[in-house]
Amino acid sequence: MMNPDSKPIRARIRVDYDGYALDADLNLPGEGITALFGPSGAGKSTFLRVMAGLERTRDSYIEVGEEVWLDDAKKFSLPTYQRPLGFVFQDVHLFEHLDVRGNLEFGMRRVPVEDRRISLDSAIELLGIGHLTERRPSRLSGGERQRVGIARALATSPRVLMLDEPLSALDMQRKAEIMPYLELLNAELKIPILYVSHALDEVARLADRLVLLDKGRVLAFGPTDELLTRFDLPLAYGDTAAALVYGWVDDIDPVYKLARVGFAGGSLLLPNESVRKGQQVRLRIQARDVSLALERQSGTSILNSTEVTVIDLSDDAVGQVMVGVEAGSVRLLSRITKKSAETLGLEPGKRVFAQVKGVAIV
Repeated sequence: MMNPDSKPIRARIRVDYDGYALDADLNLPGEGITALFGPSGAGKSTFLRVMAGLERTRDSYIEVGEEVWLDDAKKFSLPTYQRPLGFVFQDVHLFEHLDVRGNLEFGMRRVPVEDRRISLDSAIELLGIGHLTERRPSRLSGGERQRVGIARALATSPRVLMLDEPLSALDMQRKAEIMPYLELLNAELKIPILYVSHALDEVARLADRLVLLDKGRVLAFGPTDELLTRFDLPLAYGDTAAALVYGWVDDIDPVYKLARVGFAGGSLLLPNESVRKGQQVRLRIQARDVSLALERQSGTSILNSTEVTVIDLSDDAVGQVMVGVEAGSVRLLSRITKKSAETLGLEPGKRVFAQVKGVAIV
């Protein structure tokens, strides 16, 4: 639930280059993670750079809370150093002659004492870097450098935290290490976090809301789970198409190490030992892992089967169909062959059973 005292961001951004233009008009929430997602050249990083005052614009306007940062109509632009923001780039540049604590203290120096809302100790604790404070940057791993970079940004007590593909240079192991800290930031900080990425798994795990960009235009903006399954958007197609489901852990089977996760459309079993009863979770269910049947199946290794209603169908790859189904109020996707769709007689309104072969807690 959003903090009722949080202040939204008003961002009308227009940029023109030779052969490229960005045109975005958005009202962003005043807290939580909003992901800017799209292919290279979509305008994601440019959007952040305009927010930071690093790009020239035309007919643009930015208001954070009740403070105007940019108003081209009045020829006003708040200098970058006066904008209370934290910016973490893909490659974190730390001062090599300072240890970690020295780097953090440097970031804090430009903030007047009366404006410091996040203490140095809080930033260190949130990013789990207490054991690194006396190390020089040369002795840090890639994941550790990123965590120090984020902590340094937090030490400036920003009103907006902007992360520009912070995980793209890391391997899978380092990404897995830093993800929980980003989730903790979202849970603990009552400020908006703008997160640029072209990795759909990161977006599904972290983002509350999603801005889908392509060629400098906003294709859609809204809750992440809704945008992932809309047939009028490209995210709902291809081998990576998936639904995002919010649920809670009802029970844990200690014998078979299975967690029963309830959601608005029923419940699902999945192997997991790390969750606890009552915990809120996000599930990612890939369309390729959902098959459809006219009757509930028995004598199968698939543990999860739930009755659903066919809502719509759309052509996908050659010979394949994407089927949108609803379990209660939750929308899922099923990627099957066109032959299977015709054999089952699938059409909107038909009741069938969705067999979920794979579920991942993200």
